[in-house]
Amino acid sequence: MQLDAEAFEAIVVDELDQLPDEMIDGLENVVFVVEDRPEDGSLDLLGLYDGFALTERDRYGMGEMPDRIILYREGLLAICDDEEELREEIHVTLVHEIAHFYGIDDDRLHELGWA
Repeated sequence: MQLDAEAFEAIVVDELDQLPDEMIDGLENVVFVVEDRPEDGSLDLLGLYDGFALTERDRYGMGEMPDRIILYREGLLAICDDEEELREEIHVTLVHEIAHFYGIDDDRLHELGWA
């Protein structure tokens, strides 16, 4: 599937807008970023939470660099055949990475059916 960066980012914003308020309201000092690929150049990674989960924070205050939730455009496009499938994968990836912000690990995500 092919989609330029601007169109991809528009889908990400749309999917973010559709997430439940309860999931989004607790996000503090988090930015959402779209990158083409991770640093190693692979297509295997779809997203990444880069920061300290709420459960791992001692203190958190002014001046802290924001945590980042990164979606990898080329990896997501590589596994999707159409826009509907892409939207679903973006949604799942956003939920997965936001869960890491809240301190939910991969094992628990699998138990919950989110991974």
